[in-house]
Amino acid sequence: MIVSNKLMTSVGTAALMAALSVSSGVAMAQDGPLRGNIRVVIGSTSTGGDTYQNSAIVVDQLAEKLDLNMKVDAVGASSAFRTLDRDSRGNTLMIFHDQSYLGHLYGVEGYDDIFEKYTVGPTIAINPGNAYLVPKDSPYQTLDDIIAAVGDGETVRVAIQPGGVSEIGFSALKNAISIEHPGQEDNLVAINTGSQSDKNQQLFDGQADVINGTVQANEQYTRLPEDDQKAMRFVWLTARQDTIEQAPEEGLGQTSREQLLEYVEPNVHVTMGDDESFVFDKEFFFLYNKDMDPAIVEQIDEALAEIYAEGEIQEIQKNAFFIPDFKPSDEASEYLAEKMARYEEIINNIK
Repeated sequence: MIVSNKLMTSVGTAALMAALSVSSGVAMAQDGPLRGNIRVVIGSTSTGGDTYQNSAIVVDQLAEKLDLNMKVDAVGASSAFRTLDRDSRGNTLMIFHDQSYLGHLYGVEGYDDIFEKYTVGPTIAINPGNAYLVPKDSPYQTLDDIIAAVGDGETVRVAIQPGGVSEIGFSALKNAISIEHPGQEDNLVAINTGSQSDKNQQLFDGQADVINGTVQANEQYTRLPEDDQKAMRFVWLTARQDTIEQAPEEGLGQTSREQLLEYVEPNVHVTMGDDESFVFDKEFFFLYNKDMDPAIVEQIDEALAEIYAEGEIQEIQKNAFFIPDFKPSDEASEYLAEKMARYEEIINNIK
């Protein structure tokens, strides 16, 4: 077989670049302070939920880039924080989402101020699926109908899991009612329950008029005929419009991106006063022990910057219905602190 010099040169260059790339990744691990086996604890006990799925995508890529053995461990929030507290070497890292600071704002036991007790690391992705749903045969066609009904004195029951991501939309809705229909906000009643299946059951049994859910977990029920006891429909997605616009065009299941956009701002409006609307993106990020070597923070930031620059991880995340959202540690910490302050105002308004 005859191969041109030009092709040989091209192949040789490609091989050299590949070798350099591999050696660069290995060098990053060998020269950097992050060494040995790395345990990444998450604030969820489920290996089938969004926290585990999203963490596994990122940790797999990071392990390959750094040439390290890294494992995601679904231990739950309380255990994850305690484990992180005990390890300042960097062999334990944590990934969680907004629940980590919302739990503190709502006064949930075991949640400290993450900005005081830990080092906040980079953001990695958004789950755009935080949603509110009603039975398919509900008299409330839109969120505006619910706000108006509560303003007219009707009791509307909302099933939520208290103290975090599940509750923040309820708090925002209650705050909006207090602004638009002062004195009527107590007609919006929280039914505090547990997991998504518990919230769903409240709706199936007629004990709740509205539930907090997710696109991923509840879209299947929106396909059922109206006369099915389990049939639901979306009335509100809390994500920003430009977040949903980044989702795959086919959306999820039988619900397209175009259909999902019907349930976000500006089509659905929840006022915060002063012409500001409430939106909430559920964002995932790293947390580190406060005494961990800052060089590890920098090492992970640099590795993730390379991973996201290469572009493969974005496709993996979008295929799993996550929106890529990398911000390095300093930027992420400042951004999340501002985000916490914004939602603290809402929570304080309805206390």
